[in-house]
Amino acid sequence: MQLQKPVLAQEQRQKLSPQMIQSIRLMALPVAELKEQIVAEVEANPALEVVEDRSEVSLEIFPEEREAEAAEQMFDTASDPGFAGSSRRDDDAKRMFMEGSIAEAESLQDHLLWQLRLQPISPKARDIGEALIRNLDDDGFNRTDPFSLVAELFALEDGNRTIEETKAVIGVIRSLEPVGCCTSDYRESLLAQAELDPEAPPAVLAVLRDHVELLEKGKHEEVRKRLKLDEEGLAELLAYMKRLNPFPGRQFSKSEPRFVIPDLLVKLKDGEFVIVLNDEEIPVLGINAFFDRLTEEKHDKSTDAFVKDNVRRARFFIQSLHQRNKTLLKVAKAVVEFQRAFFGKGPKHLAPLTLKDVAQEVGVHETTVSRIANRKYVQTDWGIFELRYFFTNSISGAGSGGSRFSKEGVKQVIKELIGEETAAMSDQDIADLLARRGIKLARRTVAKYRQELNMDSSFGRRHG
Repeated sequence: MQLQKPVLAQEQRQKLSPQMIQSIRLMALPVAELKEQIVAEVEANPALEVVEDRSEVSLEIFPEEREAEAAEQMFDTASDPGFAGSSRRDDDAKRMFMEGSIAEAESLQDHLLWQLRLQPISPKARDIGEALIRNLDDDGFNRTDPFSLVAELFALEDGNRTIEETKAVIGVIRSLEPVGCCTSDYRESLLAQAELDPEAPPAVLAVLRDHVELLEKGKHEEVRKRLKLDEEGLAELLAYMKRLNPFPGRQFSKSEPRFVIPDLLVKLKDGEFVIVLNDEEIPVLGINAFFDRLTEEKHDKSTDAFVKDNVRRARFFIQSLHQRNKTLLKVAKAVVEFQRAFFGKGPKHLAPLTLKDVAQEVGVHETTVSRIANRKYVQTDWGIFELRYFFTNSISGAGSGGSRFSKEGVKQVIKELIGEETAAMSDQDIADLLARRGIKLARRTVAKYRQELNMDSSFGRRHG
């Protein structure tokens, strides 16, 4: 008979502090949501106050005074010596920010496809991934069996190998944000979320695999007994379960457009590209003077702890805001340097660019670049673009290490060719024209890009 003995084991685990988690969250927020988060933080922390809200203009200030005030406020570039600044007197730039709001509804598919294109996977795996993502419903679940779908698309290839590749791609998609998509139902989604979370309590996986029915019926005590948990363990389990999202795709609703405010402005001035941060929408924060005085005085322990904790949190929040803006500017500067042809000549000159390229240039991790690029918008001379739009693979699927032509840039060339045609050209005709420009694409690739542009075939254009 084997006896089980308790054994003490020492291990190292890296856990993020609440402050670091807050800093990471702020990094990902676009300017509109950032402003909401600032309001919530000011309401929750009495030591934090709004020193100036530049998004609200007082009627008591005359235009001449506003102009003089703006002339004194230069763009702060101390955090980046190589950065080109801009004067606040540029009323046209301000007007572009104020009037640059656009309505856009990002679909779940768009959100996942962008992340998939940045994954270091093979062209075939990327094709499988695109098919699987387009097969998802609004909840993030598979409409049809993913393996049957892929088998139909790759019927002529090795079946066993394709099955293994499909399993690998499903794993990649499930790990993308929002976590838990490409699953059959909410139970599988919850299980996938827990399996991908290193902080998940061990009992969660057992519950999701074998005891979901009991949990749904509210039989918490029975679950506790079956898993041999104490009251504290059960409370931790239930609290964690509430953090999971059974329908991860629902946060992306096509019926609810988002109003987008550009976070950045890029313009050509005196032969140089200038980057301006839209800080007009972000209130200036400071430490409440009363709390600042209290930190220098002696009080009872509970009062001292309350004051010091709130002041510490306020300072860290302000610091996190500065870090977000500093990182956003550095990433934007790197993107502009890599994509100078786009900003100077237009979308069809978009070059291949990966997260790794910018991360190495800025000196941060790729995940930081991904967070800062997500849902941030840039006002350019060519329109408003999401910052992540500038990250695109080459037509050979190898990112900036492959062809010098990006996928999005080639799609713009195809759009231009079709727009200028006098007679409807076939996809092969377009492929031939592209080849003369040094862009080698197969006919079926041209057809794929044309469909992504929502443009009819030559027959449709001829009889449309």
